Amino acid sequence: MAEQEARRVAVVTGAGSGIGRAVAVGLAGAGFEVALAGRRTDALEETAALIGTDSCMALPTDVTEEAAVVTLFDRCVERFGRVDVLFNNAGVSSFAAPFDEISLADWRAVMDVNVTGMFLCAREAFRRMREQRPVGGTIINNGSISAHVPRPEAAPYTVSKHAVTGLTKQIALDGRPHKVRCGQIDIGNAASAMTAGMAAGMLQADRSTRPEPTMDVQSVVRAVVLMATMPEDAVIFDLTVAAADMPFVGRG
Repeated sequence: MAEQEARRVAVVTGAGSGIGRAVAVGLAGAGFEVALAGRRTDALEETAALIGTDSCMALPTDVTEEAAVVTLFDRCVERFGRVDVLFNNAGVSSFAAPFDEISLADWRAVMDVNVTGMFLCAREAFRRMREQRPVGGTIINNGSISAHVPRPEAAPYTVSKHAVTGLTKQIALDGRPHKVRCGQIDIGNAASAMTAGMAAGMLQADRSTRPEPTMDVQSVVRAVVLMATMPEDAVIFDLTVAAADMPFVGRG
């Protein structure tokens, strides 16, 4: 068991920036070897430099391309021998638009990454986890506060994150015979490039625009590391971490 724990391996998608980068560094600090996946090679290399090349590998990957995702997990197993954790993090936001003005192209762009991409990564992690010895592992899907309550004019993103919840529940059920555990973390307003505009104001349910508070991304890191390091007989199915004063409880 000690040998297995010493060489735990995590795959982090969207690892080139923001939450993905912070979590990748945090998992490495918790003793994981980390496969970093993302679209931009330069950004992944910056993350790798923060960790150290002995403990990680950077693998440019478009999660919407099936062959690329298969290659990601094949190369991870070739380098590190197994996959213990997937932080299924890669995602995109949608442009604010009235519901009847959302283009099919914008809808598909969000679904391709947030739903299909997450499915592909989870599927390939699941396959390795059920086949490896010791068997099993943990898949952590990055949902959103929007998996519970929507923001105005954000239908593609909101629907995609509700789909992530369904995916999480299905993996958790189907993974039981193979010791593949699955949980979802729903994050609200972690400080990152994606949330940089919140200080200027966000559209609220009453159609007003107001600034929103953010929280340090390290709070997310601690939560994901906790989910990733639970003992084999336990799993965190659903965890919400959010800026304390953000409009979530009572939104709408």
